[in-house]
Amino acid sequence: MSPNRVVIRNAMSIDVEDYFQVSAFAPYIARGDWDARECRVERNVHRILDLLDAKGVKATFFTLGWIAQRYPQLVREIVARGHELASHGYGHERASDLDRASFLKDVGDAKALLEDLGGVEVKGYRAPSFSIGKDNLWAFDVLRDCGYRYSSSVYPIQHDHYGMPDSPRFAHEVRPGLIEVPVTTLRFRGRNYPSSGGGWFRLLPYGVTRWMIERFNRIEGRSAVFYFHPWEIDPAQPRIPGIDAKTRFRHYVNIDRTESRIEQLLGDFAWARMDELFLAPAGAERQAA
Repeated sequence: MSPNRVVIRNAMSIDVEDYFQVSAFAPYIARGDWDARECRVERNVHRILDLLDAKGVKATFFTLGWIAQRYPQLVREIVARGHELASHGYGHERASDLDRASFLKDVGDAKALLEDLGGVEVKGYRAPSFSIGKDNLWAFDVLRDCGYRYSSSVYPIQHDHYGMPDSPRFAHEVRPGLIEVPVTTLRFRGRNYPSSGGGWFRLLPYGVTRWMIERFNRIEGRSAVFYFHPWEIDPAQPRIPGIDAKTRFRHYVNIDRTESRIEQLLGDFAWARMDELFLAPAGAERQAA
């Protein structure tokens, strides 16, 4: 590699929630039944932490307050291993389903709990199901007032459950002191396509994701934002009976291949925490190698 070559570091992020908390399962699993379900998030996050350690990667963990309250040592382990602790809200309720007061309580309680357990400032927030959109932009005011410094809650795509396709594709200030960092998309023929995580990462051949991130780094010259969930590396998770075919396909497709794909992805690109890339001084998205 040329000593003058600039390598762009991308943001690796994990949304820490368990399989039964997925928004698509809400019609089938009552929130009041969560405590009766087998929790698998602890073992899955430890597998992720070990994988990141093996690859020398630091990441951002958007963690539910519900999970943190039940597994405080897991929160401390994330911090102890050098990763960024960030908020996924408390109860995995979509921001679009909450009024202002309920949202304030959800994100405020989560931030306070995570900071108390982790002993670090929680700077970032990601809304469950990327549920900040044109109808609840007031959520940014709440996040700023709670002391968050960045959000990663808008997905600038067209989707049946979320998305704001006309929103900027790159990190931008949405309120004084608050940055929105959208998940990365591929711009093609006037439309944005998902390119950095979720079900599409499991559905498409791995080479397609690698090509899209490479293209984003090369053409846009910016850090990509990738995300996945602990349940996506757990093919042995309990199957939810009675779910519709579309939900079943989206949740379980290629779930047995995800961990090996994540491992390959970690080796194919340079990665860093979101706060390091987007809250650092201008130009921190690039690292000379």
